[in-house]
Amino acid sequence: MNAQRQVQDPFQEIRPYRDNEVEAVLQRLVRDDECISALTRYQFPNASGPLGWLLRPLVRIAVAARVGDIEDVQGFQMMVASYMQKMIARTTTRVSCSGLERLDSNEAYLFVSNHRDIAMDPAFVNWVRYQGGMSTVRIAIGDNLLRKPYVSDLMRLNKSFIVNRSAKGREMMTALTQLSAYIDHSVCGGHSVWIAQREGRAKDGNDRTDPALMKMFYMSHRKQRSLSEMVERLNIVPVSISYELDPCDALKAQELAAVALHGSYQKSEFEDINSIVRGITGDKGAVHVAFGTPLSGEFESPEQLAAEIDRQIHLNYRLHPTNLAAAGEEVDAEQRQAFEARLASVDAEARPFLQQMYANPVINQRQAEQEHS
Repeated sequence: MNAQRQVQDPFQEIRPYRDNEVEAVLQRLVRDDECISALTRYQFPNASGPLGWLLRPLVRIAVAARVGDIEDVQGFQMMVASYMQKMIARTTTRVSCSGLERLDSNEAYLFVSNHRDIAMDPAFVNWVRYQGGMSTVRIAIGDNLLRKPYVSDLMRLNKSFIVNRSAKGREMMTALTQLSAYIDHSVCGGHSVWIAQREGRAKDGNDRTDPALMKMFYMSHRKQRSLSEMVERLNIVPVSISYELDPCDALKAQELAAVALHGSYQKSEFEDINSIVRGITGDKGAVHVAFGTPLSGEFESPEQLAAEIDRQIHLNYRLHPTNLAAAGEEVDAEQRQAFEARLASVDAEARPFLQQMYANPVINQRQAEQEHS
């Protein structure tokens, strides 16, 4: 039976949920004790310890009432949008966007983006497109973040599809070919896709596209078309997302310092989930999403394709006072003081890494300007 389903739907295991699956998944989430506990901790961070058992049934009732009327993916995303609006009001001073005019609302694109925050990067891309009257995107998310079934359910309700990073050997080739085919299937079917330019966040702020990602895009095309024809077909658009403040900067700097000083860093069990929560709830200052120009022309190699994506990401990156202060460029006294206070808030060994994280986008942009002047 399962094999038969796979023939009918080769993307069954990785694709987002469809409208006719939404109701059953929401019912499952309402019954999921772990999901309700997590939501209780999120809603009542100070009261959920000893009193958790009292609050959990109330949270379950509230969640059941909130999702009771949701019948399809758009209904779920409208609920997400209402939370997003509150989050933006609470944690940002401004959300701005450039390059949206380069995009056609009737076209589907493959957005290849720099990656700073697990949940917020694609969320801000969705938000600015939604504000511009455009459709939301399908989001690539690594299975390393989906160890909890309820997290996987929530992500797939929100148009996420699964990148199987845990596969090994031959299984990995199969998984990558399936992923390549799914991205092509999505874009050619009129659904835009968001994917990070490399595996994992650029914790040091040095945004670089992995040529292996370009090779993955090409896997399902190589028998039918050239690399340049694939680029044309997938409508690839580089995206630069920049945060004035990174809510996870101290954690990233500590991790980088630990690796540099001790050779390794051991993640705690729920570190990724905690990073997601901190990224959502922490102060971000000004946030800017810059859409580049859809790629076209001749590309000889995956490396050349990755270099063009880098060029656009670096040139379009909106530099904030935090970046300029970190790179020793001109800012006013108040902005410099604010950045120095942020540096002073982490351990001495982590400070150079925090500074470099904010300075790297300036270094990359200046270099790109020089190369293309």
